[in-house]
Amino acid sequence: MSAIAILPERMRAVLLTGNGGFDKLDYRDDVPVPRPGPGEVLIRVAAAGVNNTDINTRAAWYSKSVASATDAGGAVGFVEARSEDSGWTGAVPHFPRIQGADACGRIVAVGEGVPASRIGSRVIVEPVFRAEGAPIDSAIYFGSERDGAFAEFTVTPSRHAHAVDCEWSDGELASIPCAYSAAENMLTRAGLVEGETVLITGASGGVGSAAVQLAKRRGARVIAVVGADKAGAIRAIGAQQTINRSDDLLTELEPESVDVVIDVVGGSQFDGLLQLLKRGGRYAVAGAIAGPIVSLDLRTLYLKDLRLLGCTVIEPSVFPNLVSYIERGEIRPLVAATYPLADIVVAQTAFLAKTHIGKIVLLC
Repeated sequence: MSAIAILPERMRAVLLTGNGGFDKLDYRDDVPVPRPGPGEVLIRVAAAGVNNTDINTRAAWYSKSVASATDAGGAVGFVEARSEDSGWTGAVPHFPRIQGADACGRIVAVGEGVPASRIGSRVIVEPVFRAEGAPIDSAIYFGSERDGAFAEFTVTPSRHAHAVDCEWSDGELASIPCAYSAAENMLTRAGLVEGETVLITGASGGVGSAAVQLAKRRGARVIAVVGADKAGAIRAIGAQQTINRSDDLLTELEPESVDVVIDVVGGSQFDGLLQLLKRGGRYAVAGAIAGPIVSLDLRTLYLKDLRLLGCTVIEPSVFPNLVSYIERGEIRPLVAATYPLADIVVAQTAFLAKTHIGKIVLLC
């Protein structure tokens, strides 16, 4: 290490000890503090967001043997899951692992090759790590293939620790990395432009509420699918129209009336979403909380010249753009609740209940 502050030897952290239920989350106060290697920085974590991907990895929902909605096994795990393909890449996950894809904090030490001037910077972490120009299959996820933010300290590549100059709270900044990068990446891949109509599912969640704001920022007309009790809050952040998530989409909207669909829900509504798309429309997906197995009529796909876009590894422009939106005051996340790191089970239980709007955040 080329520069390092005086640091403790041990830290508080949550270790994921295997696939399963909440019992696999082990809160400890004796975990060794990591040290940054070449090209890396050490971050004192201030806050870390709770995300579906954390729960999905723990519960082994990514295993191809699981066909149900994410909440079906979120608390206890999926008994039908195979551990050998339960990582998001389809590979075997390694335990113990410190999860947490969202991190806000300050750099307290740097590794070889990183300027000491970075120490003290307030940063958020771009959660998908990929070397510049590297192929998409080289990407790894913060908190999945390497330790993440559910700890007092974490190490990341310097290039993925983005300095941010704003007066937001730590909880607000920790709401950005995973949800807002997923939303902006879908909008970027789909090429949403001013004047187009976009339909956003799961609009009260972290990714969905981010997509509403980011689509409004692009000048699109936003239609949001959301629970009736949350519709007012989602209209307040940019949706021009809301549809109750229990209503039939094809009853509420005309076929071929939407340019772009941004979906994190999947499940039984998939076919209706494609019918709503105009000819040449674009469907982008980054989640399947209502279930990963869907019915596709190939005639709808090819006769309408549709484009289906799976979105996980983010485009290089996405995170720098998000930082610029923050610093210009163009977006602001909704923080539903904060919990101390020790209460991670309480926080994930609240997350799975889906009664909140926006993000649930752990304060580290």
